[in-house]
Amino acid sequence: MPSSAFLHEATQRGFVFQCTDTEALDAAFAAGPVAGYIGFDCTADSLHVGSLVQIMLLRLMQRHGHKPVTLMGGGTTRIGDPSFRDEARQLLSDDQIAANMAGMKRCFAPFMQFGDGPSLAIMPNNADWLDQLSYIQLLREVGVHFSVNRMLSFDSVRTRLEREQGLTFLEFNYSILQSYDFRELYRRHGVTLQMGGSDQWGNIVSGVDLVRRTDAKTVFGLTTPLIATASGAKMGKSAKGAVWLTADRLSPYDYWQFWRNTEDADVGRFLRLFTDIPLNEIARLEALGGAEINEAKKILATEATTLAHGPHAAHTAAETARQAFEQGMAADDLPGIIIAEDDLRGGIAAIRLFVDSGLAASNGEARRLIRGGGARVNDVPLTDEAAVVGVADLLDGVIKLSAGKKQHRLVRIG
Repeated sequence: MPSSAFLHEATQRGFVFQCTDTEALDAAFAAGPVAGYIGFDCTADSLHVGSLVQIMLLRLMQRHGHKPVTLMGGGTTRIGDPSFRDEARQLLSDDQIAANMAGMKRCFAPFMQFGDGPSLAIMPNNADWLDQLSYIQLLREVGVHFSVNRMLSFDSVRTRLEREQGLTFLEFNYSILQSYDFRELYRRHGVTLQMGGSDQWGNIVSGVDLVRRTDAKTVFGLTTPLIATASGAKMGKSAKGAVWLTADRLSPYDYWQFWRNTEDADVGRFLRLFTDIPLNEIARLEALGGAEINEAKKILATEATTLAHGPHAAHTAAETARQAFEQGMAADDLPGIIIAEDDLRGGIAAIRLFVDSGLAASNGEARRLIRGGGARVNDVPLTDEAAVVGVADLLDGVIKLSAGKKQHRLVRIG
């Protein structure tokens, strides 16, 4: 077990999967502040829970007095990381990349502090140096240090080459540019550690090797395990799509609900990865059995939502859930949809409302929900797939829709 405070806790919490030289990295963390970076390409205007392990690892670094670096991929997004993808990413315009970057920046502020101090985070953009590169310069200074044979041996490249969709030369360059990023961050900001998911191992090792060859400096790489739920589902996805970190993409209530619906077998692991709760308290919570495990899930949901959206939003989400689930009330803060009163007077198919509100992904799913007895209007089970909802169903100006025991929406008049 590592002896430095950060690497010790990171290992105990389950963040560490691979490391280029654990003993030397442990000594570096023990000797003083370390600057470590993770890159984030600008493929959407928000990050989702699939990126949260990386963000929490940077947060843990800062909590232990080290310097997190959140590298914005303004340059590399123009190529797209091919790692373990079935096909090439859609190429985005410069305007799309800029808009996505602006949106993504909001995701980091709740989790870490930014500034100029030794443990304050910084957010460079790799377009600042990649845009200045000349092709011949890159080939002579960097390309000479890369073996094509070795690059072809990377699992991420080999997997793609074995599939129908080939690997373009554009994408093949991604590993070189990511390695160049590491060298630039070392030279500009003294960054000596690159971190990322385990699918980034080949790219990270290439960056470590480039800095060693060109700058005669020992730097380090560390990867986190790829996170899936106990049932095998990919982390960051729900039945309704991505679990986004920003409130304009996913309400704090739905974010809270995502964590509240954690499988029993995942509670302890997710508490370690996605909250700051002390490890001894987590050990107590994950030992709870029976109905008591639900209390641990509520704590997970509230702590995770507090980090992403603040304590007020987390408290409101928890209280809304308590009222909706435990008291059977249509809490005002439940998310929902706005319907014109005239439309409601004419009657709207219940199936349509379940789809429009996000409680069902399609008409077919809504019908299956009704057949299975899981669809309710104002807490009354629906039995007729052709049921129509109208103004007579309004209670205190709203209609409560429910899918199962845990998912609720309000239909409001607007």
